[in-house]
Amino acid sequence: MPAAKFNLIKQHIIAGIEAGDWLEDTLVPSENQLAEQFSCSRMTARRALTELVDAGILTRVQGIGTFVASLTSQSSMLAIRNIADEIRERGHGYSVKVLKLEPISALPPIAIALGLESDSRVFHSLLLHCEQQQPLQLEERFVNPTLIPAYLQQDFSRITPHEYLSAIAPLTEARHIVEAIAATDELRHQLALKPGEPCLQILRRTWSSKGVVSFARLVHPGSRFRMGGHLTFYPAGRQPHNR
Repeated sequence: MPAAKFNLIKQHIIAGIEAGDWLEDTLVPSENQLAEQFSCSRMTARRALTELVDAGILTRVQGIGTFVASLTSQSSMLAIRNIADEIRERGHGYSVKVLKLEPISALPPIAIALGLESDSRVFHSLLLHCEQQQPLQLEERFVNPTLIPAYLQQDFSRITPHEYLSAIAPLTEARHIVEAIAATDELRHQLALKPGEPCLQILRRTWSSKGVVSFARLVHPGSRFRMGGHLTFYPAGRQPHNR
């Protein structure tokens, strides 16, 4: 079955960006130009551009046009998403290295974060998520074994911890802290950092309806990752339409 026209447009734009035809902040063809080039409706072209904007590949300036976004990987501060999906939505290859998957005795800060007693047995995983074979996120996660007893039996080369935990214990609450940190020698090696390059660290606790599920430390190279978000504010008494 031939690919849908909007997918062909997306593939065309992504290929042009990766080939260097359109650099960062370059204006890409308009909806009308794409509709003419691909013999489709303007609505189809708009859908392709909108999905690339939502994926962080393009950015739209009202009244001016749509531009190539910064190629620094961007994640949302307002949503918890699967990093594998984010990378694939940019049209890039995703891979992962499972560095550790083990039971450990929780140190006091970890036990407190999970609502457990010190030295309680918890599950520990350490994964390196890569985009185009380049390290993008070091994920260290501590999981409450009472709520997720089969965590250590999972193949995290095939499914991410986020995907697995979302299926087993659907998220009801999350809290995170974002901060810049200096890289240790170990982080420099794991994330293939440039000399003096800082890291962006996210500390995140997640809850299901039964309690604290996990505490995660997510570390990213400062030059290859950023976070953003979009908020829409409505006047008092006015509610957004469902979409």
